[in-house]
Amino acid sequence: MDQADELRKKVELLKEQTPSSRVIAVTSGKGGVGKTSVSVNLALQLQKQGKRVVILDADFGLANVEVMLGIRPKYNLADLIFHNKTIEEIITQGPLGIGFISGGSGVQDLVNLDKDRLKGLIAKLVKLDNMYDVVIIDTGAGISDSVVEFVLSSPEILLVITPEPTSITDAYSLLKAVNRKREFDRNGKSIKVITNRVESMREGREIYEKIRIVASKFLNIQLEYLGYVPMDKKIISAVIEQNPISLGDPGSEPAIQFKNIANRLLNRSDKEEKQQSGIAKVLLSFIKSKKNG
Repeated sequence: MDQADELRKKVELLKEQTPSSRVIAVTSGKGGVGKTSVSVNLALQLQKQGKRVVILDADFGLANVEVMLGIRPKYNLADLIFHNKTIEEIITQGPLGIGFISGGSGVQDLVNLDKDRLKGLIAKLVKLDNMYDVVIIDTGAGISDSVVEFVLSSPEILLVITPEPTSITDAYSLLKAVNRKREFDRNGKSIKVITNRVESMREGREIYEKIRIVASKFLNIQLEYLGYVPMDKKIISAVIEQNPISLGDPGSEPAIQFKNIANRLLNRSDKEEKQQSGIAKVLLSFIKSKKNG
């Protein structure tokens, strides 16, 4: 039995006493498609619906979430791992009470942890599962090893696509990279698409249909359409002002669509509810995937 398998059993035992959070990884095939805006606005909309939400910024080195929220965290995931900080100390409080954890260099360091540090980290992350209903992982963009491994490890994926041809082709390339991995379990994972910066509801649906058809035909991956967010100058202003549109202009069309998408996320199937595994198990799977990669 390897180290990861031994720790997985420990996680399962701890989970019997602790509720598991719902983990949603928000990703994209390329940068610049508004992935972080989607992560932040969905967190706010889910919080408005009474869910306790925390965002894990796993985009190594870019810190997009803290820029978008206009808050600077005092500690990050590396402080939890190496500097004996508690889970409460590394969570920064954001608007409406959402939590925010900066990954910092900690995401890259996970794979190199010794057994004792890893056991301590898992125990802390199980506590995080008890604190929040939903953990949103804002992954890096593109097809890096870490992005692929987060997609492999998370039971629920939101794939953000824009009308740009490169966004669609790169999103397909990400799915293809995931499909090549032997540990990819298409039956144990739901992959949902959000089309962003579209001119109309019709354009959003058409973009989704393009990737749905090729993913089904060539990869045997079934996608689900979650909704669209229209192109709107108000979103650009919201980013500049560091005031997410779901807060600054809740009656705007983009904010309404973010609310609609959040409502669809809450109406999930029994199968998806059974897939819920918690952040401790997801990060343990991530570590094992990186070790095997």
